[in-house]
Amino acid sequence: MFRLSTLALVVALSSAAVQLATQTAALRAKFVKETDPVRKARLLGPLADSEFHDMQQRITDDNSADASAIARQMGDEAHVVRNALDAKVRDPEKHPNGYKELQISVRQSLRRIDNIVISLPGDEQQPFLDVRRDLDQMDRELIHELFPARPAEEPSAAGPKT
Repeated sequence: MFRLSTLALVVALSSAAVQLATQTAALRAKFVKETDPVRKARLLGPLADSEFHDMQQRITDDNSADASAIARQMGDEAHVVRNALDAKVRDPEKHPNGYKELQISVRQSLRRIDNIVISLPGDEQQPFLDVRRDLDQMDRELIHELFPARPAEEPSAAGPKT
């Protein structure tokens, strides 16, 4: 009886992993085929969600090399969106569609990578840290492009000068 239920659990888990991989492949195919950069940016969030589930599964299966390859691909996809938006939009502050979605997706990816890194041994962290560094730089650039007219210094706590 125990063997049968264990086998059923293994089959169910492998079936869920196959379903996640299929979902990621479908989202990635839709992402690749999309030609409009704003719609491509909107697809990036769900694609990244699915890719993070795949990464977690690979890490659970003790395959951090495949998980880091997925992380690199996710970073590359963010760059594809960024380049497509830059080619279409001259002023992200005035036309933020796509840039906002990209920035939100990148920010969420940063948090998720942080959660992954802390669960890994030190020798397996570096590929994820490299992707994180790249995405952090992109996030800072996007914030600056979306909000370029920020004041140079914070208002003083003492109040206005008279």
